[in-house]
Amino acid sequence: MVIQGLKKFSLLDYPGKISCTVFTAGCNFRCPYCYYKPLVMNTHENSEIPAEEVYAFLEKYQGILDGVCLTGGEPLIQHGVEDFLRRVRELGYEVKLETNGSFPDKLKRLVSEGLVSYVAMDVKNSPESYGKTVGIQGYDLENVKKSIEFLLSDAVPYEFCTTVVLEYHQRSDFESIGKWIAHAKRYYLQRFYNSEHVIRPGLHKYNDSIMEQALEIVRKEVPQAKLRGW
Repeated sequence: MVIQGLKKFSLLDYPGKISCTVFTAGCNFRCPYCYYKPLVMNTHENSEIPAEEVYAFLEKYQGILDGVCLTGGEPLIQHGVEDFLRRVRELGYEVKLETNGSFPDKLKRLVSEGLVSYVAMDVKNSPESYGKTVGIQGYDLENVKKSIEFLLSDAVPYEFCTTVVLEYHQRSDFESIGKWIAHAKRYYLQRFYNSEHVIRPGLHKYNDSIMEQALEIVRKEVPQAKLRGW
């Protein structure tokens, strides 16, 4: 496990739980709007945190923290993720996994082994616009489709989310996403967050009015959809 970040306390990252958040380095996507290039591209600007240090922290706060949110980057590219999560679960913590959905077999295995309690999958865009949105033209969507299908089967509590960027999302995309994940239990549209570390500078967020319109579009297929990040 290549760990390069630990947020020790959060009331927001894991729904309904007091949690900490562990950030792994590296990702197989290159989404232009990603807000933290050094972590995703593993440029070694961040210091590595030994897994044993994380375990020691979790042991210290047993009974205070409820859960661990594992995010990235993309955590499922980590070869040691199963062992890490097994140790976390042995310490009595619930686990929220944040993933881009490109490793469906690994996702299913973690869920079947009881190592993940909640999954948050980032649906980057409509199928038609996926490649440009993840920074890989011609990206084969098969694995993403499998992960969406798996989560829609209710094998594990889940949510879908989409970070909305003016340059990458338009009305037809929201219509297509809604049909793709129709009747999902939880779906969030998130406002784009600009930062000095964004992969492609110069991108923009939509205003409140357009975000509300996007929400109404996806609610035709996903009535539970909400806005997040206000």
